[in-house]
Amino acid sequence: MNAKDETDQRHDVQVELIAVVTAIIDGQPVALTISRGSALPSGPFELGHRSLQAGLRNWVEQQTGHPLGYVEQLYTFADRDRMAEDHARRAISISYLGLTRDENTEYQSKRDWRSWYGYFPWEDHRTAQPPVIEQTILPRLRHWADEAGAGNREERWQRVALCFGLDGRAWNEELVLQRYELLYEAGLVPEARRNREAGRDETVPGNQMAVDHRRILATGIARLRTKIKYRPVVFEVMPPVFTLLHLQRAVEALAGRPVHKQNFRRLIEQQELVEETGKTTAETGGRPAKLFRFRPAVLVERTVAGTKLPIAKA
Repeated sequence: MNAKDETDQRHDVQVELIAVVTAIIDGQPVALTISRGSALPSGPFELGHRSLQAGLRNWVEQQTGHPLGYVEQLYTFADRDRMAEDHARRAISISYLGLTRDENTEYQSKRDWRSWYGYFPWEDHRTAQPPVIEQTILPRLRHWADEAGAGNREERWQRVALCFGLDGRAWNEELVLQRYELLYEAGLVPEARRNREAGRDETVPGNQMAVDHRRILATGIARLRTKIKYRPVVFEVMPPVFTLLHLQRAVEALAGRPVHKQNFRRLIEQQELVEETGKTTAETGGRPAKLFRFRPAVLVERTVAGTKLPIAKA
């Protein structure tokens, strides 16, 4: 291959940087979006960017006015049918997970935070199983499984049972991406190509996103739900001081599951993740609650041992 061929080949690929930026606002896990909630902050990697992460930070701040704090690489999406907007080049998307607090009010009006559960209403099990699962999702997935005929019906239904905790299986909050991809394969989300081509409207509730941004958002949620169980990353979305109830509610919001109160507090104390500030607050509505902060050692040494959060069984 000569130099010209190599140059042409490089030009056939567009590298896009995409951010799944998460915060907790009013007790809800939210994602930072653009285009009225239909897309995640993103932009092409350009020659002027010092690094991939620098390019990502530039695009997020430019599009939302929000400077990024904690960021880690999430996943690289390079499916063969992913094309750039000009349809002349293959698109490779490098996604990142960012955790933040929306404390700077200067640009808040420019930011568009959207609840995770507006995009994935079947994922919020904090109080009970969402009605949409029994009322809409499972009947349509049963029909999809039956469509496969005798040969593949059982295999399809086993996948449904695994993803949605049926037939004696427990609900696994970490299978966010698998559930979305199953619904995609079954043609039950509007992003599915066969729905776009046929103009079908047999989808389940959940806000649509451009291209595969909802799939990328699902990947970020799954990563975070896994990570909060063995790394204290939850402090990245917490205010400097908080009550233990506030901390518990934040973990529940991210996990989409209830947490056993006594076990949670016992483990937090045993692992010495927090320390008392010596102050209290009456905002909880009952007797004054102690205010805590994360120990400085935890803030500096982010490699502290896992939190082992006690997610309660449904």
